[in-house]
Amino acid sequence: MNYLSEIIYLCICKNYKAGSMHTRLTQFIDLFYPPFRKVMPVTVFRYIVCGGSNVLFDWALYFVFYNFIFQKTILNLGFIAFAPHIAALVFTFPITLLSGFYLSRNITFQDSNLHSRIQLFRYLVIVGVNLLINYVCLKCFVDYLHIFPTPSKMMTTVFTTIFSYFAQKHYSFRKIKPDEVENTFTT
Repeated sequence: MNYLSEIIYLCICKNYKAGSMHTRLTQFIDLFYPPFRKVMPVTVFRYIVCGGSNVLFDWALYFVFYNFIFQKTILNLGFIAFAPHIAALVFTFPITLLSGFYLSRNITFQDSNLHSRIQLFRYLVIVGVNLLINYVCLKCFVDYLHIFPTPSKMMTTVFTTIFSYFAQKHYSFRKIKPDEVENTFTT
């Protein structure tokens, strides 16, 4: 039986157990893990799949907001005006923030034993840093280097992805030892 038919068989007949959406999604993602088992841990694989999906979702949203909702024109709110590439960033960021947190918490780093409000606080700190990186990179790429907005956003994603993986793994969703006493808001 070839690999694809084996995946379909496992999905339909064997390992696809009923449960919550994130449990089913994790089981589905893990079906594709075996060929990568020798090259990377399952957490990295899940991060690549979930992060890659969220990035594609972000790029698609950004494209739609920039080209169709803002129609490449300045968004003037009366008290502040946003260039269309920045307006698209401002409106897509909260949507992908929520989808990214859900995927990170429930699929990629599900072994974390930190309380969910602590995870969310730490995730928001990292998101804040990523927002700053996004803003600075987009301003540089679009306004100074005159690169189109969508490819600029894609290039910026490379920087934020590398930073995010390590920050989330070692800060937002880390696993604390039972005997470790810590003030989780300050470390």
